[in-house]
Parts: sequence; C-alpha cells; structure tokens
Amino acid sequence: MLFPAITAALKQGKRIALASPRVDVIRELFPRLEQAFQGVTIEALYGGSEHKAGKSQLILATTHQLMRYYQAFDVLIIDEVDAFPFYLDKSLMYAAKQAAKKQSTTLYLTATPRKNFRLQMKLGKLPHVFVPLRYHGHLLPVPKLKLSFYLSSQLANKKLPDSFRKWLINRQNPQRQLLIFVPKISMIKELKEVITLLLLKTGAISASEDLQAVYAADKDRETKIKQFRNRELHALITTTILERGVTFPSVDVAVLDAGHEVFNEAALVQIAGRAGRSADDPDGEVIFFHDGKTDAMEKARQMILDMNERGKKL
Repeated sequence: MLFPAITAALKQGKRIALASPRVDVIRELFPRLEQAFQGVTIEALYGGSEHKAGKSQLILATTHQLMRYYQAFDVLIIDEVDAFPFYLDKSLMYAAKQAAKKQSTTLYLTATPRKNFRLQMKLGKLPHVFVPLRYHGHLLPVPKLKLSFYLSSQLANKKLPDSFRKWLINRQNPQRQLLIFVPKISMIKELKEVITLLLLKTGAISASEDLQAVYAADKDRETKIKQFRNRELHALITTTILERGVTFPSVDVAVLDAGHEVFNEAALVQIAGRAGRSADDPDGEVIFFHDGKTDAMEKARQMILDMNERGKKL
C-alpha cells in the first residue's frame, strides 16, 4: 500500500522517514523495503541496530529515533500510530512534528484509530482513506468467543481449559502455525511446559524445541520471531508485543484469558489481524478463550464484522 507513494517521493528526490513505535515493525519492514528499493540508500534505526549514521534518503526508525532530527524529512510516515508508547507520549509526538520539514507530508497508518483520530475524521478535519480489505481481497477472519468456566483459576494453576485442549486437537488445519497470546509474562513461563506436552501428545510438534515463548525483555526475541516467520518453529507463545506489525503467512491465533484488562478493543482487533494475511491461506482461525465476555471482545468482533461488510461492497 505504501510502495507507490514511496516510489513517487523517491523519484522526486525527497527524503522519507517511515517510523513506528514498535521495533519489531522496523525489523520486519527493513529487508522488505531493502529488496523493493534496490539502489536507494536505506537505514534502519532502533536501539542496538547496526546502522548509526541516519543520513540515508529512506530512513526506517522507531519513533524514539525521530528525536535525532530537525526538519529533515519531506515525507513522514508513522505506522501503527495508535501503538504504545507513541499515542501516550507527548514528547514523541513533538519529536515527530519537529522531524518533518515545514513544507512536508505526514501520513498516519493504523487499523485501530484512537478516539481523537476518529473524531477528527468524523468532523472532516483529518483527510483519510479507509481500506477494509487486504491486498488479496478476502474478508478478515472473524474471532470466535469460547466460554471457559474457571479459566483464570485454571491458568493460574498451570492447567489448560478443556475448550482450549479440544480446539488444539481438532483445529481445521493442523498445518498452520500457532500463535498463542497470554496477558502476562509470568503466564508464559507457567504454561509453556503444559502446552508443549499437549502438542507433543497430539503430534502437532515432534520436539519440545518446536514451541518457543517470547516477550519484550527476551534477549532472543528477534531470533525467535525470525524463526517463527521462517516456519522453523510450529508454535509461539507471546504477550501483546506481537499484537501488531508482524506478518506470518499461515497461522491460527488463540488468546488465553481474552477478558484480561490488557486485551483492550484495539489490542484484540490487532491480534485477530495476525491471521489470514496470506493469499494462500486467508482463513486462519481466531479464538478468544474467556470466562466472561467483555465490552472489548464484543466491540473488537463487531469492528471486524463492520469492516467485512464494507469490504463486501467493494
């Protein structure tokens, strides 16, 4: 979606920054843009990145890195503009404004705009384009809500609810990779062993190493995500760090304890969006396991249904 605009700006000799609050987004986009725009100088800037100079015509950067610049870019694109910490940090918003030239274009991208953006769009103060369908033209996978009594207490005692066990055993397409979201890091460590044993028992994985867990402070985070993307792993347990900005070609998505407060409406919509991203497999399953529906779950599901209705009209 961005490539035509970037191409046009590059041909005009303009300098472009594509920024995101999430480092995983930058890590994923860099090789794709490097391949697409061969012959153009490109750098990816984030904590610990190999690139340091930041003088290229096309810059990919976390929003924190924009603090390095003052009126430097003709085009500034902020992907996942509603993601933490950008939407809560006024200093990052200020840095983004300062990084763009006085005569410049700023583009915001998100599937889940916050209330202030929605209000500006409704009032006609923020020009926008709504894209309800993905490039392959298929509708978005709609989450299914699975009630699991005593789910929270079972997970706290390192037990998997029967509904989750049954779903793992009877998935529509066992060849799909598994992306399992949990609300807390402590839960990752508690559940990894029992999920591994279940997947080994069902034959979904042949070795315990086929399932890994990842979270923000994990020193092997980048390696594990790359392995999962390359299908070297079958299953990945994660926190909300992978709710957005990463693309895996064929996955089923499960959210354990979807009623937890960390899973707000935007997070659940983004999590559901990890499934069905490939034209070869646009129908991944998305299951929210809960012990009581929340407004966030209902609203997230309704938002996806609404997008699909708009997509059917195209």
